[in-house]
Amino acid sequence: MKTTRLTDTDGMAVTVRGLVKHYGETRALDGVDLDVRQGTVLGVLGPNGAGKTTLVRVLSTLVQPDAGSATVAGYDVLRQPRQLRRVIGLTGQYASVDEKLSGRENLYMIGRLLDLSRAESRRRADELLERFSLTEAAKRPAQGYSGGMRRRLDLAASMIGQPAVLYLDEPTTGLDPRTRNEVWKEVQRMVADGTTVLLTTQYMEEAEQLADELTIFDRGRVIAAGRVDELKAKVGGRTLQIRPVDPAALPAMAAVLTGSTPDHENGVLNVPIASDEQLTDVVGLLGARGFAIAGIGTHLPSLDEVFLAITGQKATLEGAPAEDASDASVEDKELVA
Repeated sequence: MKTTRLTDTDGMAVTVRGLVKHYGETRALDGVDLDVRQGTVLGVLGPNGAGKTTLVRVLSTLVQPDAGSATVAGYDVLRQPRQLRRVIGLTGQYASVDEKLSGRENLYMIGRLLDLSRAESRRRADELLERFSLTEAAKRPAQGYSGGMRRRLDLAASMIGQPAVLYLDEPTTGLDPRTRNEVWKEVQRMVADGTTVLLTTQYMEEAEQLADELTIFDRGRVIAAGRVDELKAKVGGRTLQIRPVDPAALPAMAAVLTGSTPDHENGVLNVPIASDEQLTDVVGLLGARGFAIAGIGTHLPSLDEVFLAITGQKATLEGAPAEDASDASVEDKELVA
């Protein structure tokens, strides 16, 4: 089945304006505005409890917002939920598969629910089983699968209908590096074919690998957005790291260069620079003042450093608890199917 991809005149697959959602006294979404261009990956980052999963649940019609509007693939989330569910895919934070069915039967069933023909459902099931290294286990009941295998099967189920918009809510949590790379390759393949992806993740490497643009959430609000290089530039751009032959010279070197900071632990002087010309000038000035230099290098802020600078928190590491009490469940997956 070839998914019909509806297009908006502005080229956006997802448009969100003023989205608000409360859970009791908690304001999970607090006036969110968001745009996702067609055929791209938007990475959504934020500390636990920031509202990322709530956003996914609203955009996949699993919960209704208290205020605001959202359009996905040309369909209004509130007024056209049934039509919208036909053109989206969702993988929540936890695998939700029918444990009594085999891996192939799970995928075949999802394909048929999405109106794929019997032949196409079988073809897509076998194709995805192979891509996610599940072919040998295809005929076994899913209840006998390991946690990683169930996760891969769940990801395959979200992709079987070749959705116009795919929501991946922390999709690789708990996966080994090889399987994580398989997931990344499949996401990239789908995007190349025109699928739009909204990805929430706690892995900075994953965001940097997959996302065309990033949106950072905190306390239900968007606090920063842009391309990875743009966000890095906002935090501080490049840093020139100069290692003197004599570590004791660090304070004197810092006194020569305004804005530089000595790192005595690592024996380097950190100098923020804006251009290659400035780099040359800095090295030339230190040489003219008689400082002997053992080595130089440049450093761009990592995405972890960007996240810390913007949110004031470190990125959550692998194995962190779920962010919302309202995480997607098995029933959620059935609704989308």
